[in-house]
Amino acid sequence: MTKQNKAFKFRLYPNEEQKELLTKTFGCVRFVYNKMLAERKDMYERYKDDKEALKKQKFPTPAKYKDEFPFLKEVDSLALANAQIQLQNAYKNFFEGRAEFPKFKSKKKKQSYTTNMVNDNIKLENGHIKLPKIKKPIRMKQHREIPADYKIKSCTISKTKTGKYYISILTEYEKDIQSVKIQKVVGLDFAMDGLYVESEQGEKANYPRYY
Repeated sequence: MTKQNKAFKFRLYPNEEQKELLTKTFGCVRFVYNKMLAERKDMYERYKDDKEALKKQKFPTPAKYKDEFPFLKEVDSLALANAQIQLQNAYKNFFEGRAEFPKFKSKKKKQSYTTNMVNDNIKLENGHIKLPKIKKPIRMKQHREIPADYKIKSCTISKTKTGKYYISILTEYEKDIQSVKIQKVVGLDFAMDGLYVESEQGEKANYPRYY
């Protein structure tokens, strides 16, 4: 059995109290991400000429800011932890040449945060979903069922520029994938005049030249 992942996206309809906490969580995640990014940039500028000293520096974590900014304690701590992971991945993608240097998050763009399933803190209940730190389950338009054997791994809650709320539920399930024994291999060589030449009989593709 092989573990597979699948995401399900649904529309959310939070009430005013829930909207307030979601907005606060979006803001705290953005605040922590920007604070950590600013500190990392400042740290680099201070130690860029001393690579050994730079390696010894400890990167900031969300927990560092909670005493100075008590409002961070009001929101889901897993959402803040995921902001740190997101920043680490952004740096990794930059240094490996897959993305630009991390940018500060803006309030004007789509807002989102991710939380994780820990000790059944996320539950689906009769067209509603229970999320960490939110007292009552949020109404959800569940247009398709999630199979009972699918385990919820994480949820990403987002708000569009037009004020609509969505949730993407990442699940994990097991699937029996049968291996297939290779019976025959055919090579295809590129050809300027016919797209490719087949290795067995030397046949060319029926290439429509007008494409």
